[in-house]
Amino acid sequence: MDWAAFGVDLHLELDASTGRRAGLERALRDAIRDGRLAPATRLPATRALAAQLGLSRGTVSAAYDQLVAEGWLVARIGSGTEVSPLRRTAPAPAAVRPGPDAPRYDLRPGSPDLGTFPVTAWLRATRRALAAAPPAAYGYGDPRGRVELRTALAGYLGRARGVLADPDRIVVTTGYVQALALLVGVLRDAGRPVLAMEDPGLAFHREVARRQGGTVLPLPVDAHGARTDLLGATALADVAAAVLTPAHQYPTGVTLAPERRRALTRWARDRDALVIEDDYDGEFRYDRQPVGAVQGTAPEQVAYVGTAAKTLGPALRLAWVVLPARLVEPVVEAKRHLDLHSETIGQLALADLIDGHGYDRQVRAVRRHYRRRRDLLLGRLDAAGGRYAVGGVAAGLHALVELPADGPNESQVLAEAARHGLALGSLGRHRHAPGGHPQGLVVGYATPPSHAYPGALDALARVLPTRPAP
Repeated sequence: MDWAAFGVDLHLELDASTGRRAGLERALRDAIRDGRLAPATRLPATRALAAQLGLSRGTVSAAYDQLVAEGWLVARIGSGTEVSPLRRTAPAPAAVRPGPDAPRYDLRPGSPDLGTFPVTAWLRATRRALAAAPPAAYGYGDPRGRVELRTALAGYLGRARGVLADPDRIVVTTGYVQALALLVGVLRDAGRPVLAMEDPGLAFHREVARRQGGTVLPLPVDAHGARTDLLGATALADVAAAVLTPAHQYPTGVTLAPERRRALTRWARDRDALVIEDDYDGEFRYDRQPVGAVQGTAPEQVAYVGTAAKTLGPALRLAWVVLPARLVEPVVEAKRHLDLHSETIGQLALADLIDGHGYDRQVRAVRRHYRRRRDLLLGRLDAAGGRYAVGGVAAGLHALVELPADGPNESQVLAEAARHGLALGSLGRHRHAPGGHPQGLVVGYATPPSHAYPGALDALARVLPTRPAP
């Protein structure tokens, strides 16, 4: 029997005690009743199924005819035999807790405008990459990622972000979260699990670090960025790594001051510590000169992490980490035992996009798009009579709107926004510990699709009072 010749596989359990034809009929009924054969599923031809089951073709034809007569199957000339669209008794679905309803307008931070994904350019890059890829590209690969992408990234990061990157020191990961988890896991295995993370900062990233065995301590942030001058103080004496967003701190939007940068790299050298640089929103700048990566000043103390999630789209799951020499081998081994390597086709397409400068064109296009959005947001807030101080808008994809002390607090504003179908981020949710902090909103002006953005701004204007509360 040449089993490779069957084009449609059909698994049936036949009960020989009931007779061949009756057993086949019962097996087909059970498969349809249980939902294993869905409506409109095409069945194998009678000759093929007979050969597969060791039955005569006449037995299979008779069984099909009987089930057609009973309404279980439908036979069409030229189309074969299919499961009737009216016959299905599937198992009851498992109880699933319903999630929250999606808001009508979403101004929460963390997501780009998904409509800016360069579909045409990506298709062209994918076609070119597949046409040029050797057969080995479709096999299991290097845990570091495809050399084509690592080489392209080394050139781009050096040119655009001031990163000193060698292709052999780059590891392609499945998003920023995986890069952070790999680094924390390597530190944990080395007996150095204590990390300092910005306060305020993204709570989810703190949870990622803790799930990898890390101990997280808060590193305060002020108008000049993270308080790197506090690293090495008594409360932070055991810290072996600091996770920062120096170019555009999330969520305050401030840039790490030069003296703070120097204090950071000096601490890392003196303590043999690691800086994990999250280049969040690094490419998006509007009213200021570009700020280079910290990694360029201390490549042996900094692990630089970048991602295509905001410039292209989160669905690609493409990120990269540029490592100090001492961490290359342990991170590669950790990646090898986690998922072996990240998917390959997207890597090849991104490499082509970078080499052909399509990635640069995409960055410029979305930078202009988000600047226009930012300006519209600032215009709406100015219309409130200067009541709200806004920070972090010289770059990035979000704005920090400070709430005045004589008005509603965060909880009240969020509740009012929900009544208007609007979702917002709040500064308090990013704190390591609640209470005792200034109140504010984190407004992600990149999130809504283009058609919904004006309505989202209208809803925001209705939610934010323009006069002091009585």
